Amino acid sequence: MSGVLMTDRYLSPMTESDLDEVAVVEKTAYEFPWSRGNFEDSLRNGYYGICMRHVTGTLIGYCVLMPVVDEMHLLNLCVAPAAQGVGAGLALLREAVRVAHAQRLEGLLLEVRPTNHRAIRLYEQFGFVTIGRRKNYYPARHHTREDAIVMRFSFAEEAANGAR
Repeated sequence: MSGVLMTDRYLSPMTESDLDEVAVVEKTAYEFPWSRGNFEDSLRNGYYGICMRHVTGTLIGYCVLMPVVDEMHLLNLCVAPAAQGVGAGLALLREAVRVAHAQRLEGLLLEVRPTNHRAIRLYEQFGFVTIGRRKNYYPARHHTREDAIVMRFSFAEEAANGAR
């Protein structure tokens, strides 16, 4: 991926120079954000980071992908709150799937909070299916924990159901 041009936004690989902006967007979007160090570690360990920017250069969103054996794990997908609801999340998800497919992996795996209805709806509409639940996976308010729904997108199932 060298920079995929869309109408008013483009995708490019996440680099160290993006991380200050990424950390700011992460803090505005999530109650329990990743730290800048989490993103640094991801890049240092060879994970795929993808940034989406408006043609003006403003960071709209990003995702982080980790290859694991025969599938890609979508670790983080975030769209800046001011840019939500106009297809940026879908565009990032499509790119994540494209990267996994280009690596000849079997599919994508992700965790999502059960309370993140918007994300769950996006993933289900795309073709992800729920395959499990991780108990007490996410930090939550008042020093409690929240489960994670585990979802998977399979290229074999997608091929059987028709191209996306």
